[in-house]
Amino acid sequence: MTPTTDDWHECRVSLPAPENWLVLDLGSQDPEGWAHAVAEQHLATGSRPERRAAFAEDLLWYWLAAARQRALCAALLAPADSAIIASYTVRELRIPRESLSVDALRAEAVQAEGPFFGNPKLSEVELPLGPALRVHRQEPTAPDADSGVIVEGVAHYVLPRRSPTALECRLLWTSLGLGEELCKIADELAGSVRLA
Repeated sequence: MTPTTDDWHECRVSLPAPENWLVLDLGSQDPEGWAHAVAEQHLATGSRPERRAAFAEDLLWYWLAAARQRALCAALLAPADSAIIASYTVRELRIPRESLSVDALRAEAVQAEGPFFGNPKLSEVELPLGPALRVHRQEPTAPDADSGVIVEGVAHYVLPRRSPTALECRLLWTSLGLGEELCKIADELAGSVRLA
């Protein structure tokens, strides 16, 4: 019998240099308390209370975003005593069965409305879970504003062989100088995703 999403009680991702990552506890009943506890552990003992509060606020923002997306799992790249560099989420996409093909995913990615900076880089890749469309692009976080932050990201839209569904495995960051290194990490993360 083919497993359904209801059977997926756990999503596993092998994090490169796991000590640099904070795994979001998406099952927490007290996300604010969780964020403050992680901020206390993550930042150096002598950190100012304002810095701890700001870091906890950032953690909570990412937690709420992942919860809204109904992410199966999520993590943040934040080496010890540093700010958050990137976020990674894996979530199920609710798309019609007839659209479960790499060609259909490619057509949708090509038609996606921006604004984007330049043309998105699209490629087909084979992952342990199944075939995937890899999308690499940059876009503004506030497209209607004169100022804002540019976010860069790599998303792998995966079609798991064992189940009639699609997954989005996405790494996002705002430090554009780290693009090449983070693209490699995005590929490594997508290749490590396992569903239980």
